[in-house]
Amino acid sequence: MRTMMVALLCGLSLAAFNHSAACAEVLITADEAKLPAPSSSATLPTRGLTRGPGIEQESPLPNEIVHSPLPFKIRFAIRNNVDIDRDSVRLTYIRATPVDLTTRIKKHVQADGIVMNQAEVPPGTHLLRLEVKDMQGRVSTAVLKLNVTDR
Repeated sequence: MRTMMVALLCGLSLAAFNHSAACAEVLITADEAKLPAPSSSATLPTRGLTRGPGIEQESPLPNEIVHSPLPFKIRFAIRNNVDIDRDSVRLTYIRATPVDLTTRIKKHVQADGIVMNQAEVPPGTHLLRLEVKDMQGRVSTAVLKLNVTDR
């Protein structure tokens, strides 16, 4: 009975429920985590001083070790009273060939950040690149770190 209630609350069929944790959504797949890491000589493109939106990783914290599913919460700070362009938010998994995760977070993007309460992420250390623009086109970029353990 509990299984049926959780499945209904999550909008899942009972068949789909058996293949997922309660309401958890995949952020990074196990196959994506196995992709080659970028070479150590690769650098991430960054920009100089920007007046674009602030980006703060709230959960998990960059040096926090967590279990999956995990809460993935990012806060955007509006600058100069200019709102975030929610359609501009881009999330990329940093691998030798980058993996675009944007479609997986789109429904979790809010005016003030990203709130994904139960994100499925395989064990390991994962780096993500988040890009956000405000309504005037000013860009901010941040590298986010997820440390996930299976213990």
